[in-house]
Amino acid sequence: MSADYLDLPQLLAARGTVRLPGSKSISNRVLLLAALAAGETEVRDLLLSDDTAHMLAALRTLGVGVEQVADKAFRVVGVAGVFPLREADLFLGNAGTAFRPLTAVLALTGGDYRLSGVARMHERPIADLVDGLRQLGADISYLGQEGFPPLAIRPPMPGVVEGDGLGENKVVRAIRVITLRGDVSSQFLTGILMALPLLGSETTVEVVGELISRPYVELTLATMALFGVQVVREGWRRFTVPADSAYRSPGVVYVEGDASSASYFLALGAIGGGPLRVEGVGRDSIQGDVRFADALAQMGAKITSGANWIEASAPGGTRLQGLQIDCNHIPDAAMTLATTALFAEGPTVLRNIASWRVKETDRIAAMATELRKLGAIVDEGDDFIAVAPPASGASLHPAAIDTYDDHRMAMCFSLAALATPLRINDPQTVAKTFPDYFERFAEVTEPVPVVAIDGTSASGKGTIASRVAAALGWHYLDSGALYRLTALAARRAGVGWDDEARVAAIAGDLAVDFAGSAITLSGEEVGDAIRSEEISAGASRVAALPAVRDALLFRQRAFRRPPGLVADGRDMASVVFPDSASKVFLTASVEVRAKRRHKQLIDKGNAASIAALSLDLRERDERDSQRSVAPLQQSADAHLLDTTNLTIETAVAQVLDWVHKVPQKG
Repeated sequence: MSADYLDLPQLLAARGTVRLPGSKSISNRVLLLAALAAGETEVRDLLLSDDTAHMLAALRTLGVGVEQVADKAFRVVGVAGVFPLREADLFLGNAGTAFRPLTAVLALTGGDYRLSGVARMHERPIADLVDGLRQLGADISYLGQEGFPPLAIRPPMPGVVEGDGLGENKVVRAIRVITLRGDVSSQFLTGILMALPLLGSETTVEVVGELISRPYVELTLATMALFGVQVVREGWRRFTVPADSAYRSPGVVYVEGDASSASYFLALGAIGGGPLRVEGVGRDSIQGDVRFADALAQMGAKITSGANWIEASAPGGTRLQGLQIDCNHIPDAAMTLATTALFAEGPTVLRNIASWRVKETDRIAAMATELRKLGAIVDEGDDFIAVAPPASGASLHPAAIDTYDDHRMAMCFSLAALATPLRINDPQTVAKTFPDYFERFAEVTEPVPVVAIDGTSASGKGTIASRVAAALGWHYLDSGALYRLTALAARRAGVGWDDEARVAAIAGDLAVDFAGSAITLSGEEVGDAIRSEEISAGASRVAALPAVRDALLFRQRAFRRPPGLVADGRDMASVVFPDSASKVFLTASVEVRAKRRHKQLIDKGNAASIAALSLDLRERDERDSQRSVAPLQQSADAHLLDTTNLTIETAVAQVLDWVHKVPQKG
C-alpha cells in the first residue's frame, strides 16, 4: 500500500470471520469518565486509533495518570473531578468524540485551556455546544471564525461557581434548565450531559427540535450509568442529571467491538456471498449502529446473530433490493448503505442524514461525487441521498476514489471492489478508527486471480501468456502494448520519448481499446504499427520513465476482471500484481531470441539482421534490468522457465501445471 493510494483488485467473493476493533465512541467516553471518576479503572479492549490517541494524550497533558498495562488495556487513575493541570493547550486532530466532550468538561473546571485541531475540525460547527455551556456560566471564546474551533476556555464567570475546582464547585445562581438544539450533532448533548455531574446540582437539558443520532445519546447514558450516574430521560426532549451525582469507577470496563465498523463486513457478506461473521458485537449490543443488520435484512440479506456476533450472507438466488429508510437510528453505519446500494435492484433512499454535512467532511456531497465516478445514479438534498446502480445493467467503472480525510469514506467505498477495480486515495485515513482495516478486509475477500508472466524480450511471453489465458478462459493483458501505444502516441504528437512529464500525460490519457486481437488507438487499428522495431525501441525508453510507469499502473490493474487475468510484461509479478498466486519468469538465450525475432520480421516482409537484433536485445536487457523504477528481474517467488529448448506447447503446459497446483483461497 502506497502512502498516497491503495489499489484494490476486483473481488470474486467475501467470507470468513472478523474480530472487530473496539468502538471509538465507547472508547473515548469510557476514557474520559474513567479520568473524571473516583478510583482506578482498567479499560480493556480499547480501540487503538488516532481518535483515542488524541484523547489519551489530552488526559495525560491534563495530569491524569494513564498507563498501558497490556495490549489494548489501560489503567486510568481517576481525579475525582479535579484535573491536576489548570492550564494547557490541547491539540485534538479531527477527533469529534474527544473535542466536544472535553470542551464541555473543561468549560466547567475553573482552568485556562486552548483547544484546537486539524483544518477540518476548525470547519465543524460548535456554536450550539458553546451556547449551551454559556448558559451554565462557561467563559468560552472563539480564536478564529465565530461558531467554530479553535476555542479558548477560561474559568467560569464570577458569581456562577465558587470553590477550588471540579468536585468542589457549587452553583450559586439557580440555573436549573438549559436548552440545546438537537438537529446538528448528538455530540453536543453528549458533551454537556457528561459534564453536568461535575456541577453537583440538579440540571436539566431541554432539547429543541428533533434529536438526531439518538443511539449515540443512549450510548452516552449507558456509559454514564456504568460509572454511577443515572440520567433521568423524559422521551427525547428532557434529560436531567440529579443533584450530587458523581462518577465512581466500576473497576474493569470492557469496550464492545465497533458496530459501525461491523457494517462494512456485514455488507461484504451480503454482497459477496458470505457467510461473513463479525465478532465483538451482537444482538445485545448497546450501540445503535448494530441495527444496520436489520437494514441489510430488509434488502434481502440473510442475517443471523448471537449475543456477541452477527453473520451476513447474500440472498439466495436473487439480488439485494433497494429500500427507503430513515437513518436517524444508524447515523454512521448508514453510509455503508450508500455503497451497498450499488449492488441492489432499484434505488435506495437514505433520509434524515443531515448530520453527515458536519462530520469529518460533508459526507452527503462527498458520497455523491465519488458514487458518480463509478457510474451510479445519484440524487442528493439537505438531509437525504438516493443511489441507484448504473442504468441498463451497465457495469461500474474503475475509478480513483477520493476520501476527503474521512475514514468512513475509505472503508465504505472498499465494498465497490466487488464490482470493479478501485484506487483508494489516502487509505491511511482509516487509522482514525480502524488502523488495520485493509489487512482485515484482505483476509476475508477473494480477489480475481492473476497469472503474472515476466521475462526478457522475445522469450515467448506474449505467445505463451495468450495461450494460457485461452486455455483457462481468462482475460489477457499484454502490458507491453500499453508502453508501445504510449511510444506511438508520443511520436504522433511530436513529443520526445525522453520528455517524461509530457509522455506521462499522454500515457494517462490514452484512448485505447483492446478487443480480442485488435488494438485501437483513438479509433484506429494499430496492432501492426506498435510492433515495428522503432516503436519497440521507443516502448523500452518510455517504460524507463517513472512518471510513465506510475500513469499506467492503475490502468494495467484495471484489466483484472473475473474470472481471471493472465498478464505478461517486465514487472507484472514484482510491481503490478505482486499478490498474484502464480508467477512465472521466462528467459532464453540471446541467440535463440534473436532468431525468433528475425523470423517474425521476415514473415512480415521486413528486412532484418540477426547480428543487429542480438545487439539490440542485449542493450534492451541492460536498459530494462538497470532502470531505477520496476527493473526487469525475477521475483523471489516466481517459477523460472527457460524456453531456449522448449516448444510453445511444452512451455504452455508447464505454466498451466503450475497454475493448477496453486491452492485456492477459501
